Amino acid sequence: MLAQEIIRTKRDGGVLDASQIGAFVAGLVDGSWSEGQAAALAMAAFLNGLDTDETVALTRAMTHSGSTMDWAGENLGGPILDKHSTGGVGDKVSLMLAPMLAACGAYVPMISGRGLGHTGGTLDKMDSIPGYQTAPSSDMLRAAVRGAGCAVVGQTADLAPADRRLYAIRDVTATVESIPLITASILSKKLAAGLQGLVLDVKTGNGAFAASMEMAQELARSLVSVANGAGLPTRALITDMNQVLGHSCGNVLEVWEALEFLSGQRRESRLREITTALCAELLVLGRLAGSHDDA
Repeated sequence: MLAQEIIRTKRDGGVLDASQIGAFVAGLVDGSWSEGQAAALAMAAFLNGLDTDETVALTRAMTHSGSTMDWAGENLGGPILDKHSTGGVGDKVSLMLAPMLAACGAYVPMISGRGLGHTGGTLDKMDSIPGYQTAPSSDMLRAAVRGAGCAVVGQTADLAPADRRLYAIRDVTATVESIPLITASILSKKLAAGLQGLVLDVKTGNGAFAASMEMAQELARSLVSVANGAGLPTRALITDMNQVLGHSCGNVLEVWEALEFLSGQRRESRLREITTALCAELLVLGRLAGSHDDA
Protein backbone atom coordinates (compact mmCIF):
# COMPACT_ATOMS: atom_id res chain seq x y z
CA MET A 1 0.00 0.00 0.00
CA LEU A 2 1.66 3.20 -1.19
CA ALA A 3 2.13 5.97 1.36
CA GLN A 4 1.29 8.66 -1.18
CA GLU A 5 -2.09 7.05 -1.92
CA ILE A 6 -2.99 7.04 1.76
CA ILE A 7 -1.89 10.66 2.09
CA ARG A 8 -3.88 11.63 -1.01
CA THR A 9 -7.06 10.05 0.37
CA LYS A 10 -6.93 12.09 3.55
CA ARG A 11 -5.68 15.21 1.76
CA ASP A 12 -8.79 15.12 -0.40
CA GLY A 13 -11.10 14.71 2.59
CA GLY A 14 -11.63 10.98 2.29
CA VAL A 15 -11.98 8.43 5.08
CA LEU A 16 -9.15 6.00 5.81
CA ASP A 17 -10.00 2.39 6.57
CA ALA A 18 -8.33 0.30 9.26
CA SER A 19 -5.91 -1.30 6.80
CA GLN A 20 -4.69 2.07 5.53
CA ILE A 21 -4.22 3.35 9.07
CA GLY A 22 -2.46 0.11 9.98
CA ALA A 23 -0.08 0.58 7.05
CA PHE A 24 0.70 4.12 8.22
CA VAL A 25 1.43 2.97 11.77
CA ALA A 26 3.56 0.07 10.56
CA GLY A 27 5.50 2.51 8.39
CA LEU A 28 6.16 4.73 11.38
CA VAL A 29 7.67 1.80 13.25
CA ASP A 30 9.73 0.16 10.51
CA GLY A 31 10.87 3.43 8.96
CA SER A 32 9.33 2.81 5.55
CA TRP A 33 7.42 6.08 5.90
CA SER A 34 9.73 9.09 5.70
CA GLU A 35 9.49 12.08 8.04
CA GLY A 36 7.98 14.09 5.20
CA GLN A 37 5.30 11.49 4.46
CA ALA A 38 4.35 11.13 8.12
CA ALA A 39 4.22 14.92 8.47
CA ALA A 40 2.04 15.18 5.36
CA LEU A 41 -0.51 12.73 6.72
CA ALA A 42 -0.47 14.44 10.13
CA MET A 43 -1.23 17.77 8.44
CA ALA A 44 -3.96 16.22 6.29
CA ALA A 45 -5.54 14.75 9.43
CA PHE A 46 -5.18 18.10 11.19
CA LEU A 47 -6.91 20.00 8.38
CA ASN A 48 -9.60 17.47 7.42
CA GLY A 49 -10.07 15.64 10.72
CA LEU A 50 -10.52 11.97 11.55
CA ASP A 51 -13.92 10.50 12.28
CA THR A 52 -14.59 8.26 15.28
CA ASP A 53 -13.83 5.03 13.42
CA GLU A 54 -10.54 6.44 12.12
CA THR A 55 -9.57 7.66 15.60
CA VAL A 56 -10.37 4.27 17.14
CA ALA A 57 -8.40 2.48 14.41
CA LEU A 58 -5.39 4.77 14.88
CA THR A 59 -5.51 4.33 18.66
CA ARG A 60 -5.66 0.54 18.39
CA ALA A 61 -2.92 0.36 15.78
CA MET A 62 -0.56 2.53 17.82
CA THR A 63 -1.39 0.61 21.02
CA HIS A 64 -0.33 -2.64 19.35
CA SER A 65 2.64 -1.18 17.45
CA GLY A 66 4.85 -2.59 20.22
CA SER A 67 4.43 -4.69 23.34
CA THR A 68 1.62 -4.21 25.85
CA MET A 69 1.86 -4.66 29.60
CA ASP A 70 -0.13 -7.25 31.53
CA TRP A 71 -0.08 -6.91 35.32
CA ALA A 72 -2.20 -9.99 36.08
CA GLY A 73 0.80 -12.12 36.99
CA GLU A 74 2.23 -9.59 39.43
CA ASN A 75 -0.38 -10.22 42.16
CA LEU A 76 -0.17 -6.58 43.22
CA GLY A 77 -3.28 -6.53 45.39
CA GLY A 78 -4.56 -3.20 44.12
CA PRO A 79 -5.93 -1.59 40.96
CA ILE A 80 -3.68 -0.32 38.16
CA LEU A 81 -4.59 3.35 37.81
CA ASP A 82 -3.25 6.43 36.08
CA LYS A 83 -3.98 10.05 35.33
CA HIS A 84 -3.09 12.05 32.26
CA SER A 85 -3.06 15.81 31.82
CA THR A 86 -3.33 17.54 28.47
CA GLY A 87 -0.71 19.95 29.78
CA GLY A 88 -0.36 23.52 30.89
CA VAL A 89 2.10 26.03 32.28
CA GLY A 90 3.27 24.97 35.74
CA ASP A 91 1.25 21.74 35.71
CA LYS A 92 3.06 19.56 38.25
CA VAL A 93 0.07 17.51 39.46
CA SER A 94 1.49 14.16 38.32
CA LEU A 95 4.48 14.54 40.62
CA MET A 96 2.21 14.52 43.67
CA LEU A 97 -0.66 12.39 42.42
CA ALA A 98 1.30 9.21 41.67
CA PRO A 99 2.76 8.77 45.19
CA MET A 100 -0.52 9.87 46.79
CA LEU A 101 -2.40 7.13 44.93
CA ALA A 102 0.28 4.60 45.83
CA ALA A 103 -0.13 5.52 49.50
CA CYS A 104 -3.84 4.69 49.15
CA GLY A 105 -3.19 1.21 47.77
CA ALA A 106 -3.21 1.80 44.02
CA TYR A 107 -0.41 0.97 41.59
CA VAL A 108 0.52 3.68 39.12
CA PRO A 109 2.67 2.96 36.03
CA MET A 110 2.56 6.56 34.82
CA ILE A 111 3.78 6.77 31.23
CA SER A 112 4.41 10.47 30.70
CA GLY A 113 5.52 12.69 27.85
CA ARG A 114 7.72 15.66 27.20
CA GLY A 115 6.67 19.22 26.47
CA LEU A 116 4.37 19.62 23.50
CA GLY A 117 3.92 23.06 22.02
CA HIS A 118 4.28 25.62 24.82
CA THR A 119 3.17 23.26 27.61
CA GLY A 120 5.71 21.66 29.91
CA GLY A 121 6.18 17.90 30.05
CA THR A 122 6.39 15.71 33.15
CA LEU A 123 9.45 13.92 31.77
CA ASP A 124 11.29 17.22 31.40
CA LYS A 125 10.67 17.84 35.09
CA MET A 126 11.90 14.36 36.07
CA ASP A 127 15.02 14.83 33.94
CA SER A 128 16.01 17.69 36.23
CA ILE A 129 16.65 15.11 39.00
CA PRO A 130 20.29 13.94 38.69
CA GLY A 131 20.47 10.22 37.95
CA TYR A 132 16.75 9.73 37.39
CA GLN A 133 16.13 7.28 34.55
CA THR A 134 13.12 8.29 32.48
CA ALA A 135 13.53 5.53 29.87
CA PRO A 136 13.72 2.26 31.83
CA SER A 137 13.28 -1.25 30.50
CA SER A 138 9.92 -2.93 30.96
CA ASP A 139 11.42 -5.11 33.71
CA MET A 140 12.72 -2.05 35.56
CA LEU A 141 9.33 -0.35 35.27
CA ARG A 142 7.58 -3.42 36.67
CA ALA A 143 10.05 -3.64 39.55
CA ALA A 144 9.58 0.03 40.42
CA VAL A 145 5.79 -0.21 40.41
CA ARG A 146 5.87 -3.44 42.41
CA GLY A 147 8.27 -2.01 45.00
CA ALA A 148 7.22 1.63 45.33
CA GLY A 149 3.64 1.51 44.09
CA CYS A 150 4.29 4.03 41.34
CA ALA A 151 6.74 5.06 38.65
CA VAL A 152 6.78 8.21 36.53
CA VAL A 153 8.65 7.37 33.33
CA GLY A 154 8.62 7.82 29.58
CA GLN A 155 7.66 5.23 27.04
CA THR A 156 9.85 2.17 27.15
CA ALA A 157 11.48 1.32 23.84
CA ASP A 158 8.84 -1.28 23.01
CA LEU A 159 5.74 0.54 24.30
CA ALA A 160 3.68 2.27 21.57
CA PRO A 161 6.75 3.07 19.42
CA ALA A 162 4.58 4.49 16.63
CA ASP A 163 3.30 7.18 18.96
CA ARG A 164 6.81 8.17 19.97
CA ARG A 165 7.73 8.99 16.39
CA LEU A 166 4.44 10.67 15.50
CA TYR A 167 4.54 12.71 18.73
CA ALA A 168 7.91 14.21 17.75
CA ILE A 169 6.72 14.94 14.21
CA ARG A 170 3.56 16.71 15.42
CA ASP A 171 5.59 18.91 17.74
CA VAL A 172 7.63 20.41 14.88
CA THR A 173 4.93 20.55 12.18
CA ALA A 174 2.24 22.65 13.92
CA THR A 175 -0.15 19.68 14.14
CA VAL A 176 -0.34 19.50 17.93
CA GLU A 177 -3.89 20.83 18.26
CA SER A 178 -5.66 17.96 16.48
CA ILE A 179 -8.18 16.32 18.78
CA PRO A 180 -8.15 12.91 17.01
CA LEU A 181 -4.33 12.83 16.99
CA ILE A 182 -4.19 13.90 20.64
CA THR A 183 -6.75 11.23 21.54
CA ALA A 184 -4.84 8.46 19.77
CA SER A 185 -1.50 9.60 21.21
CA ILE A 186 -2.67 9.73 24.81
CA LEU A 187 -4.75 6.57 24.80
CA SER A 188 -2.33 4.36 22.87
CA LYS A 189 0.20 4.78 25.69
CA LYS A 190 -2.39 4.29 28.41
CA LEU A 191 -3.94 1.20 26.82
CA ALA A 192 -0.49 -0.32 26.25
CA ALA A 193 0.31 0.22 29.94
CA GLY A 194 -2.41 -2.25 30.97
CA LEU A 195 -4.47 0.15 33.08
CA GLN A 196 -7.69 -0.68 34.89
CA GLY A 197 -8.80 2.93 35.35
CA LEU A 198 -7.85 6.33 33.95
CA VAL A 199 -8.75 9.92 34.83
CA LEU A 200 -8.01 12.73 32.40
CA ASP A 201 -7.20 16.28 33.45
CA VAL A 202 -8.22 18.33 30.43
CA LYS A 203 -6.80 21.82 30.79
CA THR A 204 -8.44 24.91 29.33
CA GLY A 205 -7.41 28.56 29.28
CA ASN A 206 -4.59 30.69 27.93
CA GLY A 207 -1.92 28.49 29.53
CA ALA A 208 -3.23 25.33 27.85
CA PHE A 209 -3.29 24.37 24.20
CA ALA A 210 -7.09 23.93 24.48
CA ALA A 211 -7.62 27.64 25.06
CA SER A 212 -11.42 27.56 24.73
CA MET A 213 -13.91 25.66 26.85
CA GLU A 214 -15.51 24.34 23.65
CA MET A 215 -12.26 22.70 22.51
CA ALA A 216 -11.63 21.27 26.00
CA GLN A 217 -15.12 19.76 26.09
CA GLU A 218 -14.68 18.27 22.62
CA LEU A 219 -11.34 16.76 23.61
CA ALA A 220 -12.74 15.37 26.87
CA ARG A 221 -15.65 13.74 25.04
CA SER A 222 -13.33 12.24 22.44
CA LEU A 223 -10.94 10.81 25.01
CA VAL A 224 -13.62 9.35 27.27
CA SER A 225 -15.60 7.88 24.37
CA VAL A 226 -12.63 6.17 22.72
CA ALA A 227 -11.14 4.93 26.01
CA ASN A 228 -14.38 3.47 27.34
CA GLY A 229 -15.03 1.95 23.92
CA ALA A 230 -11.65 0.23 24.17
CA GLY A 231 -12.57 -1.25 27.56
CA LEU A 232 -10.68 1.19 29.80
CA PRO A 233 -12.96 2.82 32.43
CA THR A 234 -12.23 6.53 32.05
CA ARG A 235 -13.46 9.86 33.39
CA ALA A 236 -12.39 13.41 32.63
CA LEU A 237 -12.25 16.65 34.58
CA ILE A 238 -11.91 20.02 32.85
CA THR A 239 -9.71 22.33 34.91
CA ASP A 240 -8.61 25.95 34.63
CA MET A 241 -5.21 26.90 33.21
CA ASN A 242 -5.58 30.67 32.91
CA GLN A 243 -2.79 31.07 35.44
CA VAL A 244 0.25 29.11 36.54
CA LEU A 245 -0.76 26.12 38.64
CA GLY A 246 0.96 26.36 42.01
CA HIS A 247 3.69 28.75 43.08
CA SER A 248 6.35 27.92 40.51
CA CYS A 249 7.09 27.45 36.83
CA GLY A 250 10.21 25.71 35.54
CA ASN A 251 11.38 22.12 35.78
CA VAL A 252 13.61 22.21 38.87
CA LEU A 253 11.36 24.66 40.69
CA GLU A 254 8.30 22.50 40.06
CA VAL A 255 10.02 19.36 41.35
CA TRP A 256 10.97 21.27 44.48
CA GLU A 257 7.41 22.50 44.93
CA ALA A 258 6.13 18.92 44.56
CA LEU A 259 8.47 17.80 47.35
CA GLU A 260 7.24 20.63 49.56
CA PHE A 261 3.65 19.65 48.79
CA LEU A 262 4.18 15.98 49.65
CA SER A 263 6.03 16.79 52.85
CA GLY A 264 3.32 19.23 53.95
CA GLN A 265 5.59 22.27 53.99
CA ARG A 266 3.58 24.29 51.45
CA ARG A 267 0.40 23.51 49.52
CA GLU A 268 -1.04 26.15 47.23
CA SER A 269 -4.85 26.01 47.39
CA ARG A 270 -5.64 25.56 43.66
CA LEU A 271 -2.97 22.91 43.27
CA ARG A 272 -4.26 21.05 46.32
CA GLU A 273 -7.88 21.23 45.13
CA ILE A 274 -7.12 19.87 41.65
CA THR A 275 -4.75 17.16 42.88
CA THR A 276 -7.14 15.85 45.52
CA ALA A 277 -10.11 15.96 43.10
CA LEU A 278 -8.23 13.85 40.55
CA CYS A 279 -7.10 11.43 43.27
CA ALA A 280 -10.67 11.07 44.52
CA GLU A 281 -11.95 10.26 41.02
CA LEU A 282 -9.33 7.55 40.64
CA LEU A 283 -9.89 6.04 44.08
CA VAL A 284 -13.61 5.70 43.33
CA LEU A 285 -12.91 4.38 39.83
CA GLY A 286 -10.49 1.81 41.29
CA ARG A 287 -12.97 0.87 44.05
CA LEU A 288 -10.56 1.90 46.77
CA ALA A 289 -13.21 4.33 48.03
CA GLY A 290 -16.98 4.09 47.94
CA SER A 291 -17.58 7.76 47.23
CA HIS A 292 -15.79 11.03 46.64
CA ASP A 293 -16.41 11.99 50.26
CA ASP A 294 -14.79 8.75 51.45
CA ALA A 295 -11.83 9.35 49.14
